[in-house]
Amino acid sequence: MKRIVVLGGGISGYGSAILAKKEGFDVFLSDAGRIADRFKSKLDEWAVPYEEGGHTMERILAASEVIKSPGIPEKAAVVKALRERNIPIISEMEFAARYMGKARTICITGSNGKTTTTSLIYKIMRDAGMNVALGGNIGESFAYSVATGDYDWYVLELSSFQLDGMYRFRADVSVLMNITPDHLDRYDYCFQNYVDSKMRITQNQNSRNHFIYCADDETLWREVERLDSNVRQLPFMAKASVASGAGDAFLSSDGLFTATVGSRSVEIDTTKMQIQGLHNAYNAMAAALATLAAGVDAESIRRSIYDFSPVEHRLEPVREVDGVLYINDSKATNVDSVWYALESMTRPVVWIAGGTDKGNDYSPLKEFARAKVKALICMGLDNEKLIRDFTGVVPQVVSTDSLDAAMHAAVAAAERGDVVLLSPACASFNLFKNYENRGELFKEWVKNNI
Repeated sequence: MKRIVVLGGGISGYGSAILAKKEGFDVFLSDAGRIADRFKSKLDEWAVPYEEGGHTMERILAASEVIKSPGIPEKAAVVKALRERNIPIISEMEFAARYMGKARTICITGSNGKTTTTSLIYKIMRDAGMNVALGGNIGESFAYSVATGDYDWYVLELSSFQLDGMYRFRADVSVLMNITPDHLDRYDYCFQNYVDSKMRITQNQNSRNHFIYCADDETLWREVERLDSNVRQLPFMAKASVASGAGDAFLSSDGLFTATVGSRSVEIDTTKMQIQGLHNAYNAMAAALATLAAGVDAESIRRSIYDFSPVEHRLEPVREVDGVLYINDSKATNVDSVWYALESMTRPVVWIAGGTDKGNDYSPLKEFARAKVKALICMGLDNEKLIRDFTGVVPQVVSTDSLDAAMHAAVAAAERGDVVLLSPACASFNLFKNYENRGELFKEWVKNNI
């Protein structure tokens, strides 16, 4: 019997282990840390053997194939040992796709915007009455949904780490929002390595499939030109002008866009959307193209886009007190996400940033910072780079080493008519568990202390 080892007992790992068990494999799950109780109860229910708090290498190295959770880096000792033995390592996505039958996939990746776009696509399809599951980087585990459900469509948000472990997988509809420097610490600080990872979203696609991409992204456009594929390309844009026989979407200066796929199209007035800003216009164009390609009718697409509300932790209004609006943008963990956040601001900004730097180049933010930011509150254990780059760019730069200190400094700097924007441009790990934890604590502080 083929032996499957699953590394990592989070949402990706537990789902993979349960699917492997259902498909009759000899499966074992190993996590170097602690497995959450809710996942352990599911593993127990399915009689999946597991360990936590360390790896038993002899059991792991006996694997025929290993499913690695995306948070485990290549430099981890257990991964290096597996590579030395030439034991195949794949992602949950690669494994689950083998068992999804005739179901089809819409797969979304990009440095920014993928969570909002994925959530919007899922809403449009669900509202249209389609039999659809949400998974990947958000929602339920893709593998668990395959093991326990019977869906016609899977809408999957994919990180670069998940794409790295995908080989034969083919997306029916792939969406690439943009490619800007992010996670360079996982890619030997080489941007092209990261670009190559993102472009894996197109691998194995053929003439029956669609590839949706932002034609305004210069890095992405250069990569698309090199694609040797007859996949049906669907560009969306606000600045460029790209012809495609398969269809496209173009945002005009009055805020209208028409998305067209083949002979079908839908017109959207972005001023009627609950989510505002250029980044959300891009998100809506991508979602409209993807759902047209999936067969959703135009009126249903239009209704769902207008009804869609902001995603938690992404430009999420928290509260307005004494004329100061507090916005949680904790999911903005890279420079490009913050660029779109600052671009959308119409009030003077007290900007809270900082955390674990991922090799960031802050220069793209300086124009907006100079024009819109009145104070930068640095929140991290090492703020030297932020202080150096923005001193002289914004009038006030304050260094803090905790959320509480950062919030007191932000409140002191803000005046009626301002916005306090948590948009960190960095990972959360030196002060928080993850970006969700950072956003939740920000919201709790605002609600309890102001």
